[in-house]
Amino acid sequence: MVERAVRYISIFLALFIVLPLHEFAHAYVAVKSGDYTPKVCGRYTLNPLAHFDVLGLLMFVMAGFGWAKPVPVNPANFKRYKLDSVLVSIAGVLMNYITAFLFLPLYYLSLYLPEFGLFTTVLQSSLYYAVILSLVFFVFNLLPIFPLDGFRAIDCFIKRRTKFYYDYKTYGIYLLYGLILLSIIADFTGLYYLDILSLVINRAVGYIMVPITAFWGLIF
Repeated sequence: MVERAVRYISIFLALFIVLPLHEFAHAYVAVKSGDYTPKVCGRYTLNPLAHFDVLGLLMFVMAGFGWAKPVPVNPANFKRYKLDSVLVSIAGVLMNYITAFLFLPLYYLSLYLPEFGLFTTVLQSSLYYAVILSLVFFVFNLLPIFPLDGFRAIDCFIKRRTKFYYDYKTYGIYLLYGLILLSIIADFTGLYYLDILSLVINRAVGYIMVPITAFWGLIF
């Protein structure tokens, strides 16, 4: 019971770090590109409350998948439409990678702290989840499925919009819901071969962790 409570609290605290940084990165790059929509809408901030969706946050903690409020942008205001559109799209995932890279040594350092009961356990666990969730968001948001960042980045380079393109864009969200639903079913039933999304993400996260751990391993 205590272990489960520590896990939920740690994930919740990690999300208070990872999600606002991801969304603020989108807002920051958009504003620097000439679009002040995020500022007008109150999203040019690191305040977690400005970015959290209550239901999405609960889904993150309880089911492992959730969402934040998307940052509103108006590409028509960009100085360099195509380039700025790509930069705004990938800003969030780049921030996720940077977060994971910087929080891994903090996690390593926390392992040397003296024991202060649950405080130390929650701190170490929160830092660990900050690293893992950052990399999970990095991989997940790069999937080329609308409305994820990966699709938006690729969308900037698509010149010929066919029927397949519009169908894929229209029904992409349902594909995403389907993959998430399979993950939830697999978690409750133990039929983990159904969890295609987690299998892909976990494999990719494993590969991405190698150079990061190798770099900090040289120091620690």
